[in-house]
Amino acid sequence: MTKVIVHNGNLDGAMRTLKQRNAKSGLQKEIRERLEGYQKPGVKRRKAKEEAIKNSRKKNREYNRAA
Repeated sequence: MTKVIVHNGNLDGAMRTLKQRNAKSGLQKEIRERLEGYQKPGVKRRKAKEEAIKNSRKKNREYNRAA
């Protein structure tokens, strides 16, 4: 369970922090996958490959900005 402390009544900042932590932990993704139900192994592989491509493009984009 993710916990966030609200400082000085800053609820917007706390919500943003909560969303970021949930995204990093992968909790929402796992829940969504469980709701979809059983997937064939080939479908799992395809989704994993698509996600890997998306992540590598994202990292390249971030790397090129820094350079």
